[in-house]
Amino acid sequence: MLEQALKNQVVGLFNNLNNKYTFNVEVEANHPSKQSLVDLLEDVASCSDKVALEVKEGEGLSFTISKNGETVDNIIFRAVPTGHEFTTLLMAVLNMEGIGKNLPDEGITAKIKGINEKVVVKSYISLTCTNCPEVVQALNVMAIYNPNIEHHIIDGGINKEEVESLGIQAVPTVTANGEQLHVGRASLGELLGKIENIAGSSFDASEAVEKEYDVIVVGGGPAGVSSAVYSARKGFKVAVIAGVIGGQVKETVGIENMISITKTTGAELTANLYSHLKDYPIDILENRMVEDVQVVDGVKKITTSMGEKFTAPALIIATGASWRKLGVPGETEYIGSGVAFCTHCDAPYFKGKKVVVVGGGNSGLEAAIDLAAIASEVTVLEYMDTLKGDQVLQDKVNDLPNVSVVTNAETLSVDGDGSKVTGIQYNDRETGNVQSITTDGVFVQIGLKANSDAFKEIVETNRMGEVIIDAHNRTSIAGVYAAGDVSIVPYKQIVIAMGEGSKAALSAFEDKIKNKLTEAPAEV
Repeated sequence: MLEQALKNQVVGLFNNLNNKYTFNVEVEANHPSKQSLVDLLEDVASCSDKVALEVKEGEGLSFTISKNGETVDNIIFRAVPTGHEFTTLLMAVLNMEGIGKNLPDEGITAKIKGINEKVVVKSYISLTCTNCPEVVQALNVMAIYNPNIEHHIIDGGINKEEVESLGIQAVPTVTANGEQLHVGRASLGELLGKIENIAGSSFDASEAVEKEYDVIVVGGGPAGVSSAVYSARKGFKVAVIAGVIGGQVKETVGIENMISITKTTGAELTANLYSHLKDYPIDILENRMVEDVQVVDGVKKITTSMGEKFTAPALIIATGASWRKLGVPGETEYIGSGVAFCTHCDAPYFKGKKVVVVGGGNSGLEAAIDLAAIASEVTVLEYMDTLKGDQVLQDKVNDLPNVSVVTNAETLSVDGDGSKVTGIQYNDRETGNVQSITTDGVFVQIGLKANSDAFKEIVETNRMGEVIIDAHNRTSIAGVYAAGDVSIVPYKQIVIAMGEGSKAALSAFEDKIKNKLTEAPAEV
């Protein structure tokens, strides 16, 4: 089942195993996916004498993994983990061994172990979903560190009746103790926080560390990583505080405008960013949010969601941007049940169905083009009187027979029957009449919002929340810089963010030499 080249990679990964692992399969004799699962796990097991396979008859299709004869029965695969989830299978073994780049630091590990009560988490996935592995692997890590967390990985393709009965229309959808916990991409930190709200935690934030640095970089995307690398190369003691390394880049499927690299993916670029960070003595503090920022006598004081307190004379804000939401009734309620933000992940759920795309910019038109090949009808709603996307995209949309465009449309609500989306209402801004569209899904594509909320009390921002900077990335406060999509810099592109990150670090170095890091506020 596995090609030899892939087997060779698995052999290399499993060379580091010291313990013995067994895939324990329970499957119905006539299950249509039985042979696929057995063949896959046999191939994986053949890559190491430390890995074995045992198969016995049971209900449905599932398997667990035992370590030295002791089954880790709080991780249950109800899937044939091929496609994007093949990595999840390998990472489960590596993580049980105590290795893997996705393992959390000591602080996050302590938070995971602090979960007090039993919580049964189920992640509903698709093997073609690019967002699913990050969520599934994060939940697996939590289950490995804390036996109170039981994680079921459920492939919607194999378990269709269960998925349909729950009204799931987006992946990944995560439930906890039978209630929806999360839909879509999420970091380990986000998921952990939501599980803590359900199961409680004994973690004591008052015991969190306090540490001093020369430069603190907030944000782990291209701008943040570039800032950190350049700062470290100048001899600064650097910390990167981020929800996840990669930021929005992780959500990008194809990247074809990284100069010198003909084509790559968000996952590949993120891995390279992380690897570059690890080449330097940089403290990487993932799965955290900045909760408080103060400037006292020129010193920048950061408090994280972990309760940690970090100080530095220089602060670089590189927190990027995130998808904007409509903010209308029904939007939040039907996320995962008809409301979606990622066409790459969720479009297959709307095959042969009617969908609406809200937004007539490039992202909205690209979404409409993608959906036109899958959905029966696509309607684009644009608030302004004309589309805002590139002309080449407008021309393509106009050529598609199953795509219609409505301009001057102000979205009022997303409607549903309690379990799924059934329609959307908008105000015709020309006539003032309220119109309704019957639809099975709504894809929100209205741009990005600068992630600057944590810093608005200390730096100046424009009406869109972007941090105002000068040509050297300096903000209105000495020793505070901003880089990338969170700032006013035009053209939100990866290559631009990387350049801006390096500029911010070089400006901090220049200001240190000139003793300007803690001076009076700079003029922007």
